[in-house]
Amino acid sequence: MDLLHAMQVFRRVVELRSFSAAARDRGLSSAAVSKQVAALEERLRTRLLNRTTRSVSLTSAGAAYYERCVRLLDELEETEQSLSGAEAAATGTLRVNAPTGFGVMHIAPLLPDFLRRFPEIELELSFTDRFVDVVKEGVDVVIRITSALPDSATLTAQRLARARHVVCASPAYLRRRGVPKTLEDLAGHDCIVYAVARPRGEWQFVGPDGARTVKVSGRLVTNNSLAIREALLGGTGLALLPSFYVEPDLQSGKLRAVLASYEPRALFVYAVHQRSRYLSPKVRALVDFLRERFAEADWAVR
Repeated sequence: MDLLHAMQVFRRVVELRSFSAAARDRGLSSAAVSKQVAALEERLRTRLLNRTTRSVSLTSAGAAYYERCVRLLDELEETEQSLSGAEAAATGTLRVNAPTGFGVMHIAPLLPDFLRRFPEIELELSFTDRFVDVVKEGVDVVIRITSALPDSATLTAQRLARARHVVCASPAYLRRRGVPKTLEDLAGHDCIVYAVARPRGEWQFVGPDGARTVKVSGRLVTNNSLAIREALLGGTGLALLPSFYVEPDLQSGKLRAVLASYEPRALFVYAVHQRSRYLSPKVRALVDFLRERFAEADWAVR
């Protein structure tokens, strides 16, 4: 048994959660992948994986061994890159995925500068609001915007910026319907509901009385934040949106923030990529570039 090869195969089975997917990834047959893992278990005299017809999961011994495999394989790659001098060059195809609204507004405008700065990188950028599996879908970096990320044994998240939520509406709507002073007042307003939020139709705040969750409703429900912004500008109702969608409108007076004494939960912009001690130059280039540019953004919380 080639121990290094078996470790690499085992790692991909864990990350892809499938023998067949790991086989495709490594250019092997499923039988060959199963044989490699079985040989590794025989060598270690312990079971590393729980296998069913539908899923693969780590045993406690397998989880410990996986962590050590990742460290050893990443250290080996880092050593090879260092000796070859390849770590200095940001080259190759970089596959990036971002949420649609944020990506169009705040990443796409930065791309010309990024590509000029790194002429050896070829960028494949996709936009989607569904959950993207970094490992299974072969994406180098996923931009995720959330209040908290779940722990992961296979992924690393680097914080790029902090944003805030804001409840806002157009001056015309507030003249017509009145300005809400308390969270209870939201029950009497048309609130635009973001369909992707979970739980849907609930806004979370921290105010003078501590943490509060308020159920809201209205005549418009949509899964697109840019559509919510347009509805706000048109006077349709109130909405809870991240500052990166509405900050210029708040500064110009096209929209007005309300309920200032209640602080909605904070948001963080992350770059998520596969866990590795050695961060590839092209991924590092993007992470550092976005962190630098977002630090200057008017919506970012310093």
